[in-house]
Amino acid sequence: MDVQQVTKSQFKSRASELFRKIEESGLTVVVTDQGRPVVEVRRCRRNQRSPLEVLRNSVVDFKRPTEPI
Repeated sequence: MDVQQVTKSQFKSRASELFRKIEESGLTVVVTDQGRPVVEVRRCRRNQRSPLEVLRNSVVDFKRPTEPI
């Protein structure tokens, strides 16, 4: 994963260009304020599987189902 850091003022002036890079290449942009990271901009990842499909087979061993966790 490629990560690029830019200041708030750089982001403001180059936002359209950075958005295109993010969409095309999956670049992650970290926006900084006075040297501190404050915002991360990255391509949205949408999971096409249902939540139940994601969890399927995730429990390896379930010995006492009636016990509190």
